[in-house]
Amino acid sequence: MRKIEKVINLAKRRGFIFPSAEIYGGLAATYDYGPLGVELKNNIKREWWKAMTSQRDIVGLDSAILTPEIVWQASGHLENFTDPLVDCQKCKQRFRADHLEEESGKSIRDIACPNCGGELGEPRSFNLLMKTELGVIADQKQEAYLRGETCQGIYLNFLNVMESMRLKPPFGIAQVGKAFRNEITTKNFIFRMREFEQMEMQYFLPEAGAKLAFGQWKEQRLQWYLDLGIQADHLRFFEHPADKRAHYAKAAEDIEYKFDFSDDNDGFKEMEGVHNRGDWDLTRHQEYSKQKLTVKNEQNEDYLPHIIETSAGADRVTLAFLLEAYEEIEGGRTTTTESAKEVEIVLRLDRRLAPIKIAILPLSKKPELQKIADPLFQSLASKYRVQYDETGSIGKRYRRQDEIGTPYCVTIDFDSLEDKKVTVRDRDTMLQERVGLDQLQTYFGEKF
Repeated sequence: MRKIEKVINLAKRRGFIFPSAEIYGGLAATYDYGPLGVELKNNIKREWWKAMTSQRDIVGLDSAILTPEIVWQASGHLENFTDPLVDCQKCKQRFRADHLEEESGKSIRDIACPNCGGELGEPRSFNLLMKTELGVIADQKQEAYLRGETCQGIYLNFLNVMESMRLKPPFGIAQVGKAFRNEITTKNFIFRMREFEQMEMQYFLPEAGAKLAFGQWKEQRLQWYLDLGIQADHLRFFEHPADKRAHYAKAAEDIEYKFDFSDDNDGFKEMEGVHNRGDWDLTRHQEYSKQKLTVKNEQNEDYLPHIIETSAGADRVTLAFLLEAYEEIEGGRTTTTESAKEVEIVLRLDRRLAPIKIAILPLSKKPELQKIADPLFQSLASKYRVQYDETGSIGKRYRRQDEIGTPYCVTIDFDSLEDKKVTVRDRDTMLQERVGLDQLQTYFGEKF
């Protein structure tokens, strides 16, 4: 069983990610984030946001999901945002022609339907944008689109942000939000979905500084993943050849992670893109909107800024951190339970990303221990996401917390009644130390 299958099982069992509308048979390529998944994904987005907006020249934005058709005409998506689609003449299932060719190493004419073995039709272009209608009167409805990417809202608000915040290039605008694509082929859990979340930053600057900034942002984004615990040999850059770049890109490189879904491409797949978009976007929106989007340089001359983009899929990044953190220990490492011989799972998430930071585990349900445990929970919960668990043996409770990535467990035992201390257990080292109740805030303040 591949690690991805084990992570999928853990994600559902422990409340990270569920199939959407499962009681009705599910909806392909849509997923719901459970209680722990919400915390994990929010922590990832929070760390990304902090990394971006803590810099002096980057500000935030939250633009609308619904956008008029002309935005996607200007952006080139109505013309270029297509995938090659093939239909099986027998079972009628649809596939991405380029994906089938990549996986088989054959021309599409020499490939049979992967589902039933039937004959595939001729490839045709399929636009990925999701269309909707606005209004309640049938003949007065306005066509609109669910945004296919979050960055277009940034371009539309470029001047609003610059003028209201009294900025001048170089500066960046960061945004986290939902995007929608009517993908033909959806697989590999939350890696490829029709409704997903992006973490994007658009950096506006004069053309002369674009090449240098492109290299700098590549390195900054790679370092972010390394700092949060992904191994260097699980990451790499992939440079898009000129004939394979998106229509807007002057240069494009992906940060790829070793997802190991399949053996093709050595298991590496795109997680984040860093692009030099030139002045394509502002040029097109200026043309289609008839609104002047230029700024003044030091010589008081008008120019359109160039754009360096960093664009990460929040769902793909979440999956990468889950895969990276997942570890199975044969024979177990806990010696206090009867199940010590079983495989134990440890989710070694960075402390900043862990959904639950601290677990409070009273050794017994007896009132005298709860008199310590209850106020301790309230005290720590004011600063950290804390979980209270009093069910089962202490060994089993440790294992439950290890499986969801909790860095620290705090056990209140009967000695605590006398010495006013608790036992703090480290998830990764399993070392335990006695810490005074009055010292816990300082203790965890240093740890986190």
